Amino acid sequence: MKISLTAEVTVVTLGLFLFVGSLLATKVVAATVTADGASLLLESLDAASLYDENGKLASHHLVTHPACDDDDDESSVRTFTSPLYQVHVAGGELKAQLFPNDDDNDESSSKCQAVCLQRGTDQSVATAVMPHMRYSRDGGENDQSFADWFRDTCSAVESCFMNYYTDRNGALKLYWIHPDTGERKPHMAVKYGERNTRCFNTYLGHQFVAETEQGETVGPVVTIEFATVLGFGKSPPSDDPGRHHFDEEIEQTLHSEWTRHERVSRTFSPLGFAKGRLPDDVFAYLGAFYYNNRHNKVMEEWNGKGVFVNWWESDVYFIQIPWKMKELIQIRLLDMVQAWAGVPVEQTVMYGLRQYETGARLLTHVDRHVTHAVSLIVNIAQGNLTEPWPVEVQDHADRLHEVIMEPGDVVYYESAKALHARNRPMQGNGAYYVNLFTHYRPVGDDKWYGRRNPEGTPTPVLDVEGTCRLVSQGLTATEVGHKQQLGVVQAVQCDDPRLGNTISPTFFQARGPDDLVQWWRYTNPHMKTDVTQLNTFVQPPSSVKEEDDTVANLQAKLDYLTELVEQKLAVFGNDEGTTGNDNEGASQSSSDEL
Repeated sequence: MKISLTAEVTVVTLGLFLFVGSLLATKVVAATVTADGASLLLESLDAASLYDENGKLASHHLVTHPACDDDDDESSVRTFTSPLYQVHVAGGELKAQLFPNDDDNDESSSKCQAVCLQRGTDQSVATAVMPHMRYSRDGGENDQSFADWFRDTCSAVESCFMNYYTDRNGALKLYWIHPDTGERKPHMAVKYGERNTRCFNTYLGHQFVAETEQGETVGPVVTIEFATVLGFGKSPPSDDPGRHHFDEEIEQTLHSEWTRHERVSRTFSPLGFAKGRLPDDVFAYLGAFYYNNRHNKVMEEWNGKGVFVNWWESDVYFIQIPWKMKELIQIRLLDMVQAWAGVPVEQTVMYGLRQYETGARLLTHVDRHVTHAVSLIVNIAQGNLTEPWPVEVQDHADRLHEVIMEPGDVVYYESAKALHARNRPMQGNGAYYVNLFTHYRPVGDDKWYGRRNPEGTPTPVLDVEGTCRLVSQGLTATEVGHKQQLGVVQAVQCDDPRLGNTISPTFFQARGPDDLVQWWRYTNPHMKTDVTQLNTFVQPPSSVKEEDDTVANLQAKLDYLTELVEQKLAVFGNDEGTTGNDNEGASQSSSDEL
């Protein structure tokens, strides 16, 4: 079962004749084809000329196996040209990377194979290819021809348009421009707002133009160069700050979230979360989509959705993922989540991409009970951060963990039970952080949250052995303006290995909703809250006695005071955040969007 938050979105398919017309009208011979029509040999993807200034593939590439040159049934491959694609024959190291199952002594070495590499793919994962972007000619009755595969997989793309140009009751008329005649053919109407996003199948090189109902042309002609998500006009602010009393709303929300978190009895894992990594091909696919559309972001709509993201202090943006792309990604991510949760699950909601920017904070919350049993945070991209931006997750005993993420990292978490947030403001001039959120529940069970754990469920880590301590690892210097700001590099060591390596250096542990309020104040740079006012699960060393002035006791006191100073430096002086990304769901109306 799939539950869509934007059921009004429509998918429209352009006919095959449009694809043919596009190719005829946009006849572009790949730069990598020799005078006699043969594709040039390409032995690696290391050449700087293949990439733009950001280290991303500057063009789409079709790379074929050498066997295609000897396959009489694939003569079309040898003479193939396409708009917006460069064509190569793989050799050497590249052949081994793109066709890893190929064996010179095996029948596979005589098969015609090909892959399509997406423009915008990062160099670090340039050879990682999604399965559907691979072609292999096996000779069976159901073999798809190379031309059909390329048309349906590499040249066909899904694109989505949004209307922020008209008033809320208006609509834009979208026209397809015929490649031969230049005639504008009516394609679809696009109503106002994100909920009325229109997605459709088209082909690389196709062109579209939007007009108002009065015939006014809106913006330039749009040429499809990749899977494109685009908003016409300027998206409005997320909400009206004048209608809110933020401090009061935040405190009420935190009390509500604590109550909601306590209502869930079912667990799936020892801590309630874990860190993982995307497969390279999925990361390459999603990363290229974001990079190609990074300038097409729109303001995320927060009207009536609460105060979970501080949209009134820091703009938060949104890039819609086309529906077929979502389906491909959902299949891969479901397998990962199911393996982590240990039970069969079904996908319910996928949300994103959301882009946070400098100053962004995410309030502590849990997600919707019915749909958000186990979830994934996926970091797609981040940049210009002067400090890591941690995702905060409270384990089953409400001890705070702060998880640092890099692009391509994932965090599994029990999002309807485990309180999670990103309360520390993102630091850095021009900083950004882009996340995808996807959610699952046990198959066919919308009451999962009230059930007891079945036999075999991992035991939640509640009581632990020993204690945890801060371990200094030196100093660090961060550029702040024209000055260097010193900070303490520290790590947390715990006696009980079940706690992992993500315990917050503050040792914060919530015991009620008021503690969540205190944490929100503590991480707010505009408020003065002392670290000693937080509830923690690490107490001063038991050897410290006021009446004892022995050298050992003085050293114990010094160690304890050093802990407090380092904690304060980490939050106030350095604001030592870590990178993470926020989870999608929040409570009630906004839980699918955090």
